[in-house]
Amino acid sequence: MTAPSGPAETGDIAAFEQEFTSAPATPGRTPLVIKLLVAATFVVILNETTLVNAVPRLMEDFRITETTAQWSLTVFMLTMAAVIPVTGWFLQRVTTRTAYATAMITFSVGTLVAAVAPTFGVLLVGRVVQAGGTAVMMPLLMTTLMTVVAAEDRGRVMGQVTLAMSCAPALGPAVSGILLHFGSWRLIFAVVLPIAVLVGYVGLRQLENVGETNRSPISWLSVVLAAGGFSTFVFGLSKVGNADWPEPALLIAGGVVLIAAFALYQLHLQRSDRPLMDLRTLKVRNFTVSLILMSAGFMAFLGSMLLLPLYFQNLRGLSELQTGLLVMPGGLAMGLLGPQVGKVFDRIGARPLVIPGSVAMVALLFALSRIGVDTPYVLLVALHVALMASLATIFTPVFTIGLGDLAPQLYSHGSSLLGTLQQVAGAIGTALLVVIMTNRSESLAESGSSPADAFMGGLQWAFFAGAVIGVVVIAMSLLLPAKADTPAGAHGGH
Repeated sequence: MTAPSGPAETGDIAAFEQEFTSAPATPGRTPLVIKLLVAATFVVILNETTLVNAVPRLMEDFRITETTAQWSLTVFMLTMAAVIPVTGWFLQRVTTRTAYATAMITFSVGTLVAAVAPTFGVLLVGRVVQAGGTAVMMPLLMTTLMTVVAAEDRGRVMGQVTLAMSCAPALGPAVSGILLHFGSWRLIFAVVLPIAVLVGYVGLRQLENVGETNRSPISWLSVVLAAGGFSTFVFGLSKVGNADWPEPALLIAGGVVLIAAFALYQLHLQRSDRPLMDLRTLKVRNFTVSLILMSAGFMAFLGSMLLLPLYFQNLRGLSELQTGLLVMPGGLAMGLLGPQVGKVFDRIGARPLVIPGSVAMVALLFALSRIGVDTPYVLLVALHVALMASLATIFTPVFTIGLGDLAPQLYSHGSSLLGTLQQVAGAIGTALLVVIMTNRSESLAESGSSPADAFMGGLQWAFFAGAVIGVVVIAMSLLLPAKADTPAGAHGGH
């Protein structure tokens, strides 16, 4: 997917795309390649959060502590953070079909290993393999979309992508809550496996190659620095609140040092055009603004997504199934609104959507910070649905604006950086809000509050912190243009 350097090459790229795109990018129609990749991405990303409700079952079956069981979630996130930085180089080196086959086969093998795991260690191996496949899918989907969809139609198609990237993790706990009602935690993997195999098989039969490959050499030092830096940083964040401060602080600091070394080395490699992750994407103003906005949005989104199930189960005493059913409408609202928001974005641009959406997000998080131990379930569900709807008006335009302003040769690198920061931002948001909730709850308990009141007080502070993070989203939304400018050489017309 290298960039054209002149008019003749621009024509060659356009002809190449026309020949190898599985469906013409005609106005109002979504290319088949995008539909297939959205379906596959939804399936694999859903698994990032499906084990949230299964931790108690894992503790019982494997006779492990809660801290150990949480590794089934942490190891997935760590692998994603380690692998995604490499995907920019990988997607430029292999064809669309090869990348898709690699991702789906890897994910399916990991799912099978996890489903039959005789020990918790084997389950962790399965989760690592699963995450390796998942890490390829989102950058592949985003890069392909930017290559085959015309600029004036990207909002609508990006709205469908929102279904996979934002709705899937929101629905993960709901889906697992329902499955756990009918069987053990193994049922989660047993249900996902045939779906993944079917989607992979159908996709591979229908999928055709898009764009061109670039056989650039890989910098193994970059791989080590990226994998070590991002995974160490995310691991340190996951330890916040679960270990004494010296340990997470040292891990976080070590991760920051490695990430800084990685960034400096990429700047060195850019001189010879050999970076693993091309940081020239950050010179594009709209992409950088979108990246900051998206990161703050995901911090508030994933952090608050963790809080409501804790409230339902720990304070209100609901089961995994009941909790899943209560949070499901919000996830569905985000997924169903994505395509509609995308259509509106294509007509009116980003600012009329993102600015009101970010203000609504902050207001709704503040409203959630005022809930109590007896707040009606109808009101809680309504607030959650409204919050997810406001996030849909933010993410779809921001993804489109950010990547749409990049030159074609930077699409895969931009998608890789976007995916990496999603994982890091989610880890930061989760760690931060959990620490705030825990510290406030402990403080209230020490001052004589009942356990319920102490927990509620901590939860309220955590939601309020999410609202404060949302102020960054509002500030960044004011810096967005109405629409992205199509760079020279980009696929801007039909």
